[in-house]
This record gives sequence, C-alpha cells and structure tokens, in this order.
Amino acid sequence: MKTIIVIGGTKGVGKKIVLSCLNIGYNVVFVGRSDLKANEEFEKYDNAKYKYFSIDISNVEACKEVIDYCWKTYGRIDGYIHYAGITPVASLTDCTELIYDQVFGINLKSAFFCSQYIIQYMAKCGGGSIVYFGSAHMDYGQQDRAPYAITKSALNTLSSHIAHHYAKYKIRSNYLVIGWTDTEGELELRNSQGMSQDELKDMASKIV
Repeated sequence: MKTIIVIGGTKGVGKKIVLSCLNIGYNVVFVGRSDLKANEEFEKYDNAKYKYFSIDISNVEACKEVIDYCWKTYGRIDGYIHYAGITPVASLTDCTELIYDQVFGINLKSAFFCSQYIIQYMAKCGGGSIVYFGSAHMDYGQQDRAPYAITKSALNTLSSHIAHHYAKYKIRSNYLVIGWTDTEGELELRNSQGMSQDELKDMASKIV
C-alpha cells in the first residue's frame, strides 16, 4: 500500500489531501501546528493507517525524525506533499529579520531538507511523486508579501531542479498553483487586517 507524507495536513487543502489519501486506503504521515484532537474527521480511520506529528517544520532534525518514522513504520515513501506555509504582511522595506527567518524557515528551508531526506528513501523503493503547493505570488507578488513571494519562487526552482535531476530514479516533482482559496489561514490573516469574509470574497471575485 502506498505511503504519503504531508507537510501541513491539519488545515485547509492540506487536511483535505490527508483525508482523501486515507479514504483510498493509503498510509499517511502528516505534520501541522493544530491540535489533532479538534479534528473529529480523523476519528473514523484506523489509527494504524496514519500518524500525526505537531512539530516546528523549520527544525531540520524534527523533520528528519518524522521521515525516519515513516520509513521504519511503513517501509516505503511513495508521495510527499508540501502544503505548509505562512504569509505574513511584510514588504521589502519593512520586513524584519525575525519575519524573514520565520517565512524562509517554514516555506523554504523545511521543503529543502524534507526533500533531501525523502528523495533518498524514494530512490530505495523505486521512485515516487513530490508535489509542492506554489502561489501566483512567485512572479513578483503583492508589495506587502515580499518574503512570501521570494520563497514561493525559490520553491518552484527546487521543484524543477528535482524533476530534472532525479527523474533517473523515477522521482517526479511538480509545483502546483491552485489559485486563491478561502482557507482557515487566509481568513485569519485577513480578519487580522480588519477584512470580513464577505469583503474578502468580493475582492477575490474581481481578480479570479
């Protein structure tokens, strides 16, 4: 049975991916920042089919422990989906070093080192598929999302790099841009800026 690792699997699209994988019988190891006890949707699944870790994904050793657990428990890694990311309000001229480190640590550093470990395991079991969730911000981004835009652009380069150089191990890599979605994280961010969900949807409808 296929085994999938999902980075950022307790909210939004990431959670839907985890549930979809469980629905078709895959083993899933996933990480996030939320309390899984609050997600009743997972209760109907066999505990042996999934494992959840609440970790700081900018901590390389913590990520490695999750990946090693997956390999030792299920004996293979067929898919790796990187959905996690943060989008703080920060322009080039006012971004602090702290915000920079947080964005690059979560959005890019985690993806780089998770890929480093996972690719080695995928090669051992005959290949696999990697999917990074990107953003239309990758081209230049909104003015107040500078660090986010840069990490998403770099993530696209990482995906292309893997696709070109690790295809010989039957490892695929794709950068997926799904467009704007009103996920929990997006709503929380916009609410902090004083924007309601209705106002947000009205603004998005003029763009999408």
